[in-house]
Amino acid sequence: MNGTALQVAVLAASSACTMPAAAQQPAATPAPDNAPFDVGQLFATTCGFCHSDGGRAPGRGPQLMDSPRDDDFMRNRIKNGKEGAMPTFGAAFSDAQIDEIIKYIRSLKPREG
Repeated sequence: MNGTALQVAVLAASSACTMPAAAQQPAATPAPDNAPFDVGQLFATTCGFCHSDGGRAPGRGPQLMDSPRDDDFMRNRIKNGKEGAMPTFGAAFSDAQIDEIIKYIRSLKPREG
């Protein structure tokens, strides 16, 4: 997926946050597993709309840093969303990319300063 295609996917996914889950349309085919993928940028442009400070603080959605939820729960929530709360991203991201998102969430630490 080139930069433009990633931007389109991110914009489509982020706009889904403002729609009721029932009105959300799944994105196109997930990007190939070997596509460039910047999870920090994804959080800054898409996930950060609901998960503040790159997932470190609550916002419209919960804080993700230090989440007690297991990886399977997170994988399911990213793929399938939660009606009325979180859009589905299973069609926007490959399984490998979702694993990278979970890895990013698990690596979150408080910002210094």
